Amino acid sequence: QVQLVESGGGLVQAGGSLRLSCAASGRTFSSYAMAWFRQAPGKEREFVADISWSGIGTYYADSVKGRATISRDNAKNTVYLQMNSLNAEDTAVYYCAARSGARATTRVPEMYDYWGQGTQVTVSS
Repeated sequence: QVQLVESGGGLVQAGGSLRLSCAASGRTFSSYAMAWFRQAPGKEREFVADISWSGIGTYYADSVKGRATISRDNAKNTVYLQMNSLNAEDTAVYYCAARSGARATTRVPEMYDYWGQGTQVTVSS
């Protein structure tokens, strides 16, 4: 069983930045494809960014491309999401997700095996 714990959310002014972290338990983190999703009130969960188990491949949703950077530190069992130039549309609960078995990343949330509890990001205008 893998546990994911997100942190780093909070209240930030429009134009500001946040770095979200997701710490994973387990000894096979380096074989997990990781992703960030978000869900705003009344909306479906949407893909934000993903990173391959090797860390070489990354992919971003158009809504955050150029403003977000996903990275991972396999020595620390942690994946990060740096978000810059935040705006009100970024307000949501952000979730990290893990897909085990050295499989490819995917933008489909149902394809991920493990989820964190989420961290709230609120952007004030």
